[in-house]
Amino acid sequence: MVNSTEPDAAGGLRAFGAALKVFRERALLTQEQLAERLDYSHASVASVEQGRRMPSAHFVERAEETLESFGVLRAVARHVGRQRGLAAWFRQWAQLEETAVGLCTYECRVVPGLLQTEAYTRAVMLNVPPPPTGEQLEQRIAARRARQELLRREPRSR
Repeated sequence: MVNSTEPDAAGGLRAFGAALKVFRERALLTQEQLAERLDYSHASVASVEQGRRMPSAHFVERAEETLESFGVLRAVARHVGRQRGLAAWFRQWAQLEETAVGLCTYECRVVPGLLQTEAYTRAVMLNVPPPPTGEQLEQRIAARRARQELLRREPRSR
């Protein structure tokens, strides 16, 4: 059963795919030509366009530059519901963090995620059963580091 407060991952992926297709067609490129310019396979480009595959940050940046999409692809990608490395129950909180001006929280046992170093994050995640696989661990650490970028952007939160 899907909770109605959960982001619609499939809808977000389809929205990104539709935007990618519009800009690709505007540039008069086929999927094959775009794949070659992005240095991705045709199958990868097709899967992203069809909303079946989550685009990597690298894919988004390359597509943004190649298709000159005025920041649209980057903006849509930020709103894709599925965020690798974040638990389903946590996604709504992460979305609130992105728009927050300030954040007050209390943690009695661990340093809050936004303030954790990579080494601390790794140690905490490896000591919570069940231990993640190597790939899961790296995805979770990458997601945590991506959230921490909120602290570096302008204008700064208070």
